[in-house]
Amino acid sequence: MFAIIGIVIVLGAVVGGFLMEKGHLLVLLQPAELLIIGGAALGTLLVANPTHILKGIFSGLMSVLSGSKFNKVRYLNTLKMMFEFLNKIRKEGLLSVEMDVEKPNESSIFKKYPDFLKDHHICDFVCDTLRMAITGGVEPFDMDQMMELDMEVHHHDASQPISALSTMADALPGLGIVAAVLGVVITMGAIGGPPEEIGHKVAAALVGTFLGILLCYGVAGPLASNMTKISDDLNAYLHVLRVIMLGFLKGSAPMISIEMGRRAIPSHLRPGFLEMEKACKGGGEPAS
Repeated sequence: MFAIIGIVIVLGAVVGGFLMEKGHLLVLLQPAELLIIGGAALGTLLVANPTHILKGIFSGLMSVLSGSKFNKVRYLNTLKMMFEFLNKIRKEGLLSVEMDVEKPNESSIFKKYPDFLKDHHICDFVCDTLRMAITGGVEPFDMDQMMELDMEVHHHDASQPISALSTMADALPGLGIVAAVLGVVITMGAIGGPPEEIGHKVAAALVGTFLGILLCYGVAGPLASNMTKISDDLNAYLHVLRVIMLGFLKGSAPMISIEMGRRAIPSHLRPGFLEMEKACKGGGEPAS
């Protein structure tokens, strides 16, 4: 939502300032220039990237428009879910959660947290780790190494669409110059015509440069930056789960493991200890 508001403010400020200087808005409406820049930018994106990165760009942009899903409520529910799960292991043993791990969609614990089940990577991250713990014979240090490797791979995968979008954003000013040069070529062909016609063609050519720079620094660049922050949010969330599971695998009590995870939560989203304790031990349904 804030991304949409920000883009509207950028465009509104630019157009508003142009109108305050007695500019004619219709001069900025140059479909041909927009087609040259937009089409060329899309073409470079298709040339440079395979399908999975293009899908990643699309899903990343949707995430930007919808906002980060990792808020304080999500973290509280995660702490509560992991406390319930680890408490079950402490009381009934590791084998008691074997079916929860193998079929998380049928788990009586996980079913209460649809956000967790809906995000397949997060769900697999937890279940795969606990599956190895149930199998046995793996030291906590090795489990930590596996979790770290999983996080590194996912972070690398998430960074590729961001890099692709940033590269396209960097190319937009250059594509704007291409559109401007084409406009100058057309203008030169009209030399000798009415001054009004030549002036219109020169204005159209300059609009190409204007659009390229505006789309780069006012739209595409900030969107790529926002996608980076969303990727960092996911990495921080996985780190919290990693700390919780590693603490428990090392022999800490469920509440101690949850407290270790709470302290790994980013400070602006971290719930207080009493708030966490109330959520974990209070029972009831997850917060919404």
